[in-house]
Amino acid sequence: MEAEYFGGAGEQRAAVWADGALAWGPSDDRATGLSPISQALRRLGAMSGPGQDEFTAVGLDRHRDNAGWVAAAS
Repeated sequence: MEAEYFGGAGEQRAAVWADGALAWGPSDDRATGLSPISQALRRLGAMSGPGQDEFTAVGLDRHRDNAGWVAAAS
């Protein structure tokens, strides 16, 4: 998964691998109405609840930049 945003504008890309082979993607398409990251997370088994998307459901919203993830791992 990759997301690049600045000031609310940006894009996402995602792919899912299983057993060493590409199982889905890569995609940067929102034709289904779901972001590429949400589509990939669904393929990995993530389930969203009311008022949340898959990104939030699995806790990826906790840190919005790389520095936040590095600090959390320390």
